[in-house]
Order: sequence, then C-alpha cells, then structure tokens
Amino acid sequence: MIRAATDFPSRTPLTPEQVERGFDYLLALQMGGGASVAGRAEADPELTFVLLRLAEDIVWPVTAVDGEADPCADSFALDEVGGVLLSALRDWARDSPSTAVLGIARSIIRSAVNVIPDPDHADTADTLETMRDERLVLAHAVHSAPGAHR
Repeated sequence: MIRAATDFPSRTPLTPEQVERGFDYLLALQMGGGASVAGRAEADPELTFVLLRLAEDIVWPVTAVDGEADPCADSFALDEVGGVLLSALRDWARDSPSTAVLGIARSIIRSAVNVIPDPDHADTADTLETMRDERLVLAHAVHSAPGAHR
C-alpha cells in the first residue's frame, strides 16, 4: 500500500515539553555520544514513546511517496524502507521500551545525517535544532489552541 506524505495517522500531538525532552536527548547523544546519555533513559517508557513519535514525524514525511510528485521505482522503494523502519521501531518500543530509547534515537540521528541533510545546516546538531524548533512551534500552536487538551 502506498501512503502519501500527508497520510499521517490521527493522534494527539506531542506537548512542547515532550518535544523539548526528546530533542534534548537527541542532541546530547549527537554531541556527546552514547556515554553522555548512558543510563539516563533505559527505564523510561515515556521517553521511548516521545522518541518513537518524533521518529514518525521525521521519517514518514521524508520517505512517503509524494502525491504531487511523479512517482518512480526509487520513490516506492524509499516509501517501503520508511515503513519498514517505523514498523521495526514500533515493535522495539512495544516489546522492550526500556532498551529501545537509544536505538530509536540513533535511527533519528542517522535519518537526519543520511536521508534529510539540510543544505543550510551542514552540522547534524544544527539540523536537529532546526527540527526541534519547527516541532515546538507546532506543539505550542496545537496545545494553546482553544479547546486543546493540556
């Protein structure tokens, strides 16, 4: 099944605090390596959930077949790779939330480095900070809207 980049599953958006927490972990890992975050989140299912949601928000739109572009074999392959990656991360988070944090975080960082490099931000930390800022704007907009759940 081919999914369009705009076919996101309906779900409650992350709060600004969750976005900050997830990107704080990603940036600590990116800038300091595994030693800087070792032992920090192994037993934290909430961080696992946050990182999985960030992975979905980052990987899905970049790998999904664009409904407006002219699809080709490569775009269908990328769509499938994105789907497989997210499925594997979901399974890992479900089956072992206490050990999935580091692997999900590394997958997000690899995606930022290899799949979605930002030409304006050659440094991966800069790219992650830009993604954080974009997601924070969305999270604040959603959670400060009238009738939003807080």
